[in-house]
Amino acid sequence: MSENLRADRELFSQHLMEALPFIRDFWGKTVVIKYGGAAMVKEELKAEFCRDIALLHFVGIRPVIIHGGGPKVTDLMKRLGKDAEFVDGLRVTDKETVDIAEMVLSGAVGKEIVAMINREGGKAVGLSGKDAGLIKARKLEYKRESDAAPVDIGYVGEITKINPELLTVLDKSEFIPVISPLGVSDDGHAYNINADTVAGEIARALKAERLILLTDTMGILRDINDPVSLISTVTPSEIDELRAEGIISKGMLPKVQACLRALQGGVNKAHIIDGRIPHSVVLEMFSLEGVGTQIVHESQ
Repeated sequence: MSENLRADRELFSQHLMEALPFIRDFWGKTVVIKYGGAAMVKEELKAEFCRDIALLHFVGIRPVIIHGGGPKVTDLMKRLGKDAEFVDGLRVTDKETVDIAEMVLSGAVGKEIVAMINREGGKAVGLSGKDAGLIKARKLEYKRESDAAPVDIGYVGEITKINPELLTVLDKSEFIPVISPLGVSDDGHAYNINADTVAGEIARALKAERLILLTDTMGILRDINDPVSLISTVTPSEIDELRAEGIISKGMLPKVQACLRALQGGVNKAHIIDGRIPHSVVLEMFSLEGVGTQIVHESQ
């Protein structure tokens, strides 16, 4: 046996033994994963993510996927001659735009993810928040600090209730839900909702073991330009301090808020990780060091 082959086998054995206690601890538990960013764009990352989800399923973990897809919505809008408009990062969503978003998210994007997971041997099924009233929503009354009155951003919603019965039924039959972030109001209107927010509320409703948000940053950084400043573990009280210092701001805010809501609802830990890293979900769950920022309860 060559020295290189021997070294490779020893490294594989080391990683496998390190993962074993994590696999044992996660067996039978629900993990809610928000899938977005570069991991949804690059073909090799897409394939690796779907392979990882199938792996989690095979070792007895119950993954629930909530996916984004905003860039693809914007692309289709451009092809249809419609400009995308944003207010503080929120897409202004008129009736035509919400129809486009539903077509892209629940159709093209969701079905592609389902097909790729199933190709790896999983049992994925695509859902919208509209299905069986899974995500109930109302119009988001968005108000900027500089404005006296709310800004009308159209069919952008805020969640009023999660009805997890459908997810419970699917779980009993060992299906993997792949959910697009759309909600429905009592009068039947569809609303586009931030995918991080949806993931946090679903994790809270399911009392999931973990919430994992994939993004295009390493996690929470004290200095956005310094990778060495990654904060590997943080508590809610420390997050309050980081927000006051302006370290957590802009696009990181809804992610952190989703994590805090999940923890308040009984989720054990929440993670913000870099989806650009191959197999980032498995590395975060099954290794001692992880690859991003974990948000834990004060007592942990």
